[in-house]
Amino acid sequence: MKLISFSNSNGQSGIGALCKNNPSKFVDLCATDTTLPNNLLALIQSPELLNRAAAALDNPKAIIRKLGEISFNAPIDRPGKIICMGLNYADHAKEGGNARPEYPSFFMRGPSSLTSHGSPLIRPKVSDKLDYEAELAFVVGKTIRNATLENALDCVAGYSVFNDGSIRDYQRKTTQWTIGKNFDKTGAFGPWLVTPDELPPGCDGLNIQSRLNGQVMQNANTKDFLWGVAETIVLISECMTLEPGDLVITGTPAGVGYARTPPVFMKPGDICEIEIESIGVLSNSIADE
Repeated sequence: MKLISFSNSNGQSGIGALCKNNPSKFVDLCATDTTLPNNLLALIQSPELLNRAAAALDNPKAIIRKLGEISFNAPIDRPGKIICMGLNYADHAKEGGNARPEYPSFFMRGPSSLTSHGSPLIRPKVSDKLDYEAELAFVVGKTIRNATLENALDCVAGYSVFNDGSIRDYQRKTTQWTIGKNFDKTGAFGPWLVTPDELPPGCDGLNIQSRLNGQVMQNANTKDFLWGVAETIVLISECMTLEPGDLVITGTPAGVGYARTPPVFMKPGDICEIEIESIGVLSNSIADE
């Protein structure tokens, strides 16, 4: 299923699943089955609720609505942890002047840095160096610690698209990247959460691309990960417990704006799209704070 979190014109929140034969429409899951929760975090933690959501999607009397009539929310509104990887593609490490790493770079984001599909990415008052980064995201649905390669993927509730918008001058003010990655509404997440049964294990072999005003900026494939999704879960979970609703961002390929000659940064009025094969397109305009 492709699961969405949304707000209607009255500001009421709900969850839905894209129609299988018409991706411009969705089944309003809560309206179809009033016993279902109105947030994805509660849904993804329960196999029983997920089965009921699948039944609602196939219900011939399902309540169907148009995507154009709602506003998208981030699939998980306030993740408990947002764990990001850096330098997970060798070509991106090279363009940034870094050797192929022996261990990934990890950093954290806070929930206030997130924005949703269709909402603007915000360029802050203090910088004009807002950069794009196309990334695969996954959401944890089961608690796991000390995962193995054999059981790591069992904890994944679904996959999504992420634009790890980065304020490059602030990122380089310190040896750690956190400050440049946590400006308000710079990390776009969505448009939906795709359950693992619809995708290759660990999303291996999927094309990933960023486009700025229609121009392709990054074009790669997840087969080029230095650490795949299962390996990433093993590395993180040997340090900390992964819990339902945690969000993990898996790194970006070469082609980012700061490494270009001349550099390319996003500015108000631009449209940035991130597309991952079989998952979808995350689209955001750029606006000034």
